[in-house]
Amino acid sequence: MDKVHQFGNDFCVANHKEGTEYKGAFPFGASADWLADLVVEGKKTATTSGFMFYELEKEAIPQAGEYYIVLNGQDEPVAVIQIQSVEVVPMNEVTEDFALAEGEGDYQFWWEDHERFFTEALKEYDKEFSPEMLVVCERFEKVYPK
Repeated sequence: MDKVHQFGNDFCVANHKEGTEYKGAFPFGASADWLADLVVEGKKTATTSGFMFYELEKEAIPQAGEYYIVLNGQDEPVAVIQIQSVEVVPMNEVTEDFALAEGEGDYQFWWEDHERFFTEALKEYDKEFSPEMLVVCERFEKVYPK
């Protein structure tokens, strides 16, 4: 059994949630270790992703109640999160409160970091960044380890 599945099983046993289905395992963004540490510390309780990427990759957006395993930069599992809410809004309508819940810095830092990330990621699809682009805003709770 690989580390990710073992980590998921450990969560299930520790929390009496045998049979819990995970929707996926992933590292956060371009600074996976730093962002994973913020999740583990409980400082990061939200994330923003580009709605366009779900459409281009024909993937469903996350839904409230789903469980995911967070990986660090070495693809090792570090936390289990449960999605609390999901909202699709234009990036320029993301609230400061939401941006701060990402735990990465102030609103200005959040904006610049996401603009840079989306600008680079969109190049792969010959698309350009726009402040009005739709983003998926997820709030989550770290449920393991406690």
